[in-house]
Amino acid sequence: MSTLTIRPVKDKAGTMAFLKAPFQIFADDPQWVAPLYLERLEHLDPKKNPYFEHAEAQLFVAERNGKPVGRISAQIDRLHLERYNDATGQFGFIDAENNPETFAALFKAAEDWLRAKGMKRVTGPFSFSINDETGLLIEGFDAPPNMMMPHHRDYYAAHVEKNGFRKAKDVLAFEFDNTSGLTPTLRKMVDRMMASGDLKVRPVNKKDLRNEINIIMAIFNDAWADNWGFIPFTEAELNLLAKNFKMLVPAKAVQIASWKGENAAFIVSMPNINEWFKGLNGSVLSWKLPQLIKGVVTKRTKSVRVPLMGVLKKYQDTMVGAGLALSVIREASDYQISRGVTHGEFSWVLEDNLRLRHIMESMGAKPYKTYRVYEKAL
Repeated sequence: MSTLTIRPVKDKAGTMAFLKAPFQIFADDPQWVAPLYLERLEHLDPKKNPYFEHAEAQLFVAERNGKPVGRISAQIDRLHLERYNDATGQFGFIDAENNPETFAALFKAAEDWLRAKGMKRVTGPFSFSINDETGLLIEGFDAPPNMMMPHHRDYYAAHVEKNGFRKAKDVLAFEFDNTSGLTPTLRKMVDRMMASGDLKVRPVNKKDLRNEINIIMAIFNDAWADNWGFIPFTEAELNLLAKNFKMLVPAKAVQIASWKGENAAFIVSMPNINEWFKGLNGSVLSWKLPQLIKGVVTKRTKSVRVPLMGVLKKYQDTMVGAGLALSVIREASDYQISRGVTHGEFSWVLEDNLRLRHIMESMGAKPYKTYRVYEKAL
């Protein structure tokens, strides 16, 4: 008879079991891309991830007969509580074998931890925050995940819902063809606005990256402030973001637009590094290093992801706003085309963000993955 136990992670061995748990679950899933152990270890490390400057978390591993068969995190973000005052904690990193006992035991452990901390409600999955991997994949299992996007088995949702969770919000990933960029009609619209001299677009200046990140985040915080679940980046998180941008993102992949001299819109298009990680199985052994080094050095991938884009709130729902958005999209798209990028992903987009959805659809982009954020009263 098999015995299931739920073990809170308290040491390095527990952390490694937490990281290894998904490998057996996704062993026969050709779409799964194993994250690098080294990167995930830093993400989970309170000393290296600035998320923990304003949050606390507990990781749990499910073991059956001593072998990891599932995992979950429970976390509380003080910035969320200060902003929303809703006594809400989160769960994340949910992965488990197709067994109702395992899911039930994992959720019980996470919920008990949150309840003991005074939380009255739980939402998720977030790994760890809404600015990290968000949502449970419920549609789009036939395509691999883009960088920094989650991937799950198709049986997860049923188990989550059997444990009393209900939909809070869906977020979408849009797939787009990047072989030709904007349509001629949209290009003419941008050209007319730029001809006036009021609209200007430029690539980010990597020699002044810290200041450029501040400009981007000022636009982002204004543009996204009213969005569901929004939490602004902290100073430490911005520093980490700047470091990652400098290593991974070419200058022309990030574009900033101004209207009448005011910085008003931006876009970040990042190489889909999952293309490099495919086949590494989470580790960088000596014989696999050439594959990773080649990808990092050339920074060439066939696909990209647009994880961040924004237009100042006062220009949203106006022709100026549409022109600002399309101008940064055009410049980034044309640059990526010149590098051999053939397709990409805009993600994530709130299901009820009709303004952004309309822009995506006007470019021929189509939603191809849906991720669900759940909620439950404790």
